[in-house]
Amino acid sequence: MKTQITTKNAPSAIGPYSQGIQAGKTVYISGQLPVSPETGAMCEGPIGDCTRQCLKNLEGIVREAGGTLADVVKVTVFLTDMADFGAVNEVYADFFPTPAPARSAFAVAKLPLNGRIEIEAIALIPGGE
Repeated sequence: MKTQITTKNAPSAIGPYSQGIQAGKTVYISGQLPVSPETGAMCEGPIGDCTRQCLKNLEGIVREAGGTLADVVKVTVFLTDMADFGAVNEVYADFFPTPAPARSAFAVAKLPLNGRIEIEAIALIPGGE
C-alpha cells in the first residue's frame, strides 16, 4: 500500500507526480527545486541559498510524513554546474546530522524551470506503516 504525502511546506508538483510517496516505513521524496512554497518564486540567488531552499522543501515533506531529516537515508543531488559542488556541501552539512545519509551528485544538462539544483531523497520513518 502506498500513501501520497502532500504539504504546503513544499512547492506543489509541476507535473503528474506526488511530492512524496510513503510505502510502509519508506518515504520517497520527489526532486525538490529551489522554489519557495509561499511565493512560487524560483531561487535566483547564490547556489547556497538555492540549496537551502531545496532542503527546506525536502524537510517539509519528510515532516509531513512524520519524520525528520535524521530519518533520510539516501539523497541525490542534481546540479547544472559541478563548480557549485563545494558551496552546496557547505549548506548541505548544516541540514544533516552525523551520520549523514548516503548521497550521489550528478551534473545534468538542464533542470525543470531552469533550476540550477534539484534534490531528491529517501527516508525511513520510525513508526511508519
